[in-house]
Amino acid sequence: EVQLVESGGGLVQPGGSLRISCTASGFTFRNVDMSWVRQVPGKGPEWISGITKNGENTYYKDSVKGRFTISRDNSKSTLYLQMNSLKPEDSAVYWCRLSMMYGGTWYDFGSWGQGTQVTVSS
Repeated sequence: EVQLVESGGGLVQPGGSLRISCTASGFTFRNVDMSWVRQVPGKGPEWISGITKNGENTYYKDSVKGRFTISRDNSKSTLYLQMNSLKPEDSAVYWCRLSMMYGGTWYDFGSWGQGTQVTVSS
């Protein structure tokens, strides 16, 4: 059974930093591209970053480019998102997702974890 457990969220002031993690199990992590998506109340999930299987290639939504860094440790089956220069509009629930990129678009699939709440507020 695929399991994704997100952690590391919390309350941070604008301009601050936070690193969230996702520990995966139930599948061969190193064989799957991964993404982070987020959702605010009243809106649908938003893809924000993706990383290829071996971690060599990373992709970002324009709104987080230069502030967020996605990475992975395949030996630990763990995905990370380092978030710097956080803004109130980054407040959301964040999930990691199994993904694939096709035709320049990222598609996520499979089961959802519980997510981790990130709140950026003074």
